[in-house]
Amino acid sequence: MKKTNRNGPVSRAFFERRKRVMGRSIALGHCICNPKDPCPCDLFKQKNVCLCAGEREADAPDDVALTTLVENAGCASKIGQEDLKRALAGLPRTFDRRVLVSSDTCDDAGVYALTPRTALVQSVDVFTPVVDDAYAFGEIAAANSLSDIYAMGGRPLTALSIVAFPIERLSPRLMNRMLQGGVDKLREAGVALLGGHSIKDREIKFGFAVTGVVDPRRMTVNNRAKPGDVLVLTKPLGTGTLSFARQIGRAPADGLAAAELSMRALNKAAAALLPAFRVTTATDITGFGLAGHLGEIAAQSRVDIEVFGASLPVFPGVLELIRAGVVSGAVERNREYASSFVRRADLTVPEELETLLYDPQTSGGLLVAVRPSRAAAFLSALGRAGVPAAAIVGRVTRKSAKPRIVLRAAAPR
Repeated sequence: MKKTNRNGPVSRAFFERRKRVMGRSIALGHCICNPKDPCPCDLFKQKNVCLCAGEREADAPDDVALTTLVENAGCASKIGQEDLKRALAGLPRTFDRRVLVSSDTCDDAGVYALTPRTALVQSVDVFTPVVDDAYAFGEIAAANSLSDIYAMGGRPLTALSIVAFPIERLSPRLMNRMLQGGVDKLREAGVALLGGHSIKDREIKFGFAVTGVVDPRRMTVNNRAKPGDVLVLTKPLGTGTLSFARQIGRAPADGLAAAELSMRALNKAAAALLPAFRVTTATDITGFGLAGHLGEIAAQSRVDIEVFGASLPVFPGVLELIRAGVVSGAVERNREYASSFVRRADLTVPEELETLLYDPQTSGGLLVAVRPSRAAAFLSALGRAGVPAAAIVGRVTRKSAKPRIVLRAAAPR
């Protein structure tokens, strides 16, 4: 196979560099790029390519299906809530009067006051590919990262990209397309990309750290839900199940197409309506699933919540997949954490609806608590703003010292 490097065709210097690098690796008994491997490594034996010497495979793929390269797709790659809480236990709290929202309340982003009417709102989100196309994955990564700012009632301003990529084994053109998708989605949102950071990794990971501004008097947080509030979800559920089904060759084409379109869509239009309807509580539904994020609202607001199973918007084919046992390990991680405060109202509630509550979402919708007198008008406004899947999916029932979520088959008449 003809060799190539980043600087052009093979030369005498090329082979001298190989001799120098491989000689050192062989003397050490370890590859200097990956000490776990011997030298010569399997790639050299199979394709006569030494990555440590700066060589690259001339036929490095740039059209590979991204989800075939990862174990867990999208937000299913996140650490589960139960493990995360154990890992964070005992860490020092932030004591600064300018910090208005910190990790103490498990909200979507941190908020730092600059003036009485202006605060920074910041978040970071990184995950593995959830679709096969690099450009679409870039769009989804950006939309997902921006969503935390929208969920807080903020306006995103700037972003920094974070990329992990197997640059020695995949074409840089693939990474370029991924970045281009992210840049284009940021531009659509009116957000400036200031730079970023990249590292080598065996799995692709991509996301953004986003900074925005919010008026502290109008920010939407997860601890202000009140009895009587109606819960509105702006996007369908099921991206986690569909992504897993894609990886094992079981996903329906119509479900995949609908989910990809939804994940690429910004939550900007829905967020823009929150002030007009005097919303004070909102979150976005991502890796912890609807149950996990509802659980944080219930715990922080100290309320009980009912979810109406028949009203949940769901992508095509998702419930059928769950009934067939197409359920990922990420669902079980979410169930492990949330099942202690989630229960079905009675045996008429299908089991697959409870499983759906634990499904990890990628670039999911906003979950908004709105007063019942404004709910119908809010839904109408969402429809006019291009958010057609929005639906009333539950309600806050009462104050509670031990908050819980009750899944009902349908909304009470």
